[in-house]
Amino acid sequence: MSYAPRFPSPARRSVLRGSLAASAALALPAVGAAAPAFALSGRPRAAWGVQVGDVTSSSALVWVRSDRPARMIVETSATESFRRARTWHGPLVGSGTDFTGTTPLYGLPPGEQVHYRVTLADPHDPRRTGEPVHGTFRTAPARRRDGVRFLWSGDIAGQGWGINPDIGGYAVYDEMRRLDPDFFLCSGDNIYADGVIEPSVTLPDGRVWRNVTTEEKAKVAETLAEYRGNFRYNLLDHNLREFNAQVPSIVQWDDHEVRNNWYPGQILDDARYTEKNVDVLAARSMRAFREYFPVSTLHSASGEGRMHRVVRHGPLLDVFVLDMRTFRNANSPGRQPDDTTGILGAEQLRWLKHELSRSRAVWKVIAADMPLGLVVTDGATDFEAVAQGDPGAPLGRELQIAELLRYIKHRRITGTLWLTADVHYTSAQHYEPERAVFKDFAPFWEFVSGPLAAGQFQANALDATFGPDRVFVRAPDRANVSPMESPQYFGEVDIDGDSGELTVRLRAQGGSVLFSKVLQPGRVGQ
Repeated sequence: MSYAPRFPSPARRSVLRGSLAASAALALPAVGAAAPAFALSGRPRAAWGVQVGDVTSSSALVWVRSDRPARMIVETSATESFRRARTWHGPLVGSGTDFTGTTPLYGLPPGEQVHYRVTLADPHDPRRTGEPVHGTFRTAPARRRDGVRFLWSGDIAGQGWGINPDIGGYAVYDEMRRLDPDFFLCSGDNIYADGVIEPSVTLPDGRVWRNVTTEEKAKVAETLAEYRGNFRYNLLDHNLREFNAQVPSIVQWDDHEVRNNWYPGQILDDARYTEKNVDVLAARSMRAFREYFPVSTLHSASGEGRMHRVVRHGPLLDVFVLDMRTFRNANSPGRQPDDTTGILGAEQLRWLKHELSRSRAVWKVIAADMPLGLVVTDGATDFEAVAQGDPGAPLGRELQIAELLRYIKHRRITGTLWLTADVHYTSAQHYEPERAVFKDFAPFWEFVSGPLAAGQFQANALDATFGPDRVFVRAPDRANVSPMESPQYFGEVDIDGDSGELTVRLRAQGGSVLFSKVLQPGRVGQ
């Protein structure tokens, strides 16, 4: 079914660290419209909400989408009344960016709640403005004792499970918003560009799942317009828009932003695609990704348009956002004895080593869009992630990870842990050299959580090369279990400002904590 979501009347909602003034009276453009309608008598509207990304102790990046050409204006204030507001003049948004725009904010106070509102002005008459859209976020603390708490997950609108109004849409976002984290780390698969959303799906028990549908989700994405439509689709959900207005994000990508299991240079043998060159598809997806997410390195000249980056969140935390898709070699059986490209590429590996060695944060979260020791296959003979099922010495992409783990140990880099999604279940793996074939590394943890709005799948096998022990797992016993049949999963990381202890909680939608682990600061391995 196709419909435009209904907004409630405007209201102010008190939250733990401030309040969110939601300009919810705005109506969304017609579902499926590839471009806004140009009503000459109207004013610009920001009906797709607002987002903030890559927040640090002094900076942030604000995003908005207009329904027509407009000038983006951002105001920030320490209070909801917007007394003594600071004004930031943003870009002129138009068709070249699908009417999206971002405005960087600098010189913000650390550890403070920032209220902001975005106004869109007619480029020919600045007095003609739309209704402001409000949001709020908290800058990273300058003091260690303030602590940090964030959530992570991934995998949204996958396997044909889209926005279902019968279950309240993406209700898990409302639950996450109510936890009021400092930020949300999305570990990839923000969209499923290769996943068609049908109007309805019959479940194994006979119930019918109903989807909101759009033109762009009726086929696999190939054109720039279709990729843009995939990113717009999720913003039709009111839970996600309200979440975006209150919780800043750190976003990375994985395969489904382009196409399942893609790698650079791939030529498709898939009848659904008329464009067979994956590099062409990836370039279109990256352009749309840049338009729809506030990612600092994609919007700055110094970032050189790259996804991998470090987001520094005060003295307790640095988040190292990896790109395990753009620079990888071709998926293969993974048995090559020499592999300098691997899954990160040689340049990104050098960058990661350098940034880890210079980090002074107590905790160094390595945000990976794919797991390390879980065997993820691509067809009958090839492998999609790092592990390839051979429990022996490192081969293929494992060689690059072995080099990184050895570097972390020998440089005595403390406080590292790995977070990921991708496999559509939740688990905790502890990697220990005493159990491993490759032993020249310090113990570490890898935590998996997801999906947020996609099918759930059985647990993957483990590869013994780096000695993983699956301490906890929650996964179904069959493939593609719908969000109507099982709760969705997300993770929580809570760093105590006084002790420096880091607590990881694996959560299920509905409020339950499935697993919890406390890690101690200042150690090379845990």
